[in-house]
Amino acid sequence: MRIQRVSSKWAKTMVLLQNPSLAIHIPDTRKYSHEALEQLLDLYATVYIKPDRGTYGSGVMRAEKRMVTLIPGGKPEKKDPLEAAADTQIMYILRYEKMARIFSSLQELHEVLLERLKGRTYLAQQGIDLLTRQNRPFDLRVLTQKTPAGGWKTTGMLGRVAAPQKIVTNYHSGGAVTAVDVLLKEHMDVAEAQSTISQLKVMGVQMARQLETAYPSIKEIGLDVAVDQHHELWLLEVNTLPSIIAFKQFHKDKRIYRKIQRYATAYGRLKAAKPLPTSKRKKRKSGK
Repeated sequence: MRIQRVSSKWAKTMVLLQNPSLAIHIPDTRKYSHEALEQLLDLYATVYIKPDRGTYGSGVMRAEKRMVTLIPGGKPEKKDPLEAAADTQIMYILRYEKMARIFSSLQELHEVLLERLKGRTYLAQQGIDLLTRQNRPFDLRVLTQKTPAGGWKTTGMLGRVAAPQKIVTNYHSGGAVTAVDVLLKEHMDVAEAQSTISQLKVMGVQMARQLETAYPSIKEIGLDVAVDQHHELWLLEVNTLPSIIAFKQFHKDKRIYRKIQRYATAYGRLKAAKPLPTSKRKKRKSGK
């Protein structure tokens, strides 16, 4: 049976939001518009704008709303609070790749975004204040697969630390792959880190089961999960064609990739390895 892939982030989000126990992990997400941008910036101050269909963090931008105090000559002055309030101004910042642009009005920001969107469907999503490592934000990739018995199992996890000055954590965008427990233990004790890992495993299975109600032929999902400053878990994105090679390249426990490989072979993503001809097996055994 063909493995089902779902490229629309919006479609997957709508399915997950139908489950109240999962909806609490999903940031406020809307289709991009001037109104959505304004409302989300008013609510959260930081908003991510991402293509509805896209991978590897390509096309992701971050918009920020900031209150800036204007100081004549660049020197701080002690002022009456009312006078100081008159010198504050709202500024908008747009970040993408390693670029940052500043705007004095929401309309200016929106117009530049429209130029970059080029008529394609984009989503606007509540910004999450991610935990960091060495002042670089990180998120977690959680891989959940169909088992040969037909159930769901979370088979692997990796941490991804953003490259310097980058707003996305993807390995393809220069992010560094790091063990999940190493990242978590920099912010919490061992017991909480283990509890968080257990929650992630359960979340992967629950998300897969919910998506399966709408897409019965999916066989694997990759969750991009953020841990915020209060150690709450947030689903940033779910991918139905998750990369599995990273688990082979970076995971120290080779048994994990072997299980991932075995499951992927069982549901047809990977081809079963062909057995060596008898003559070659004999040569290997004899050391020739």
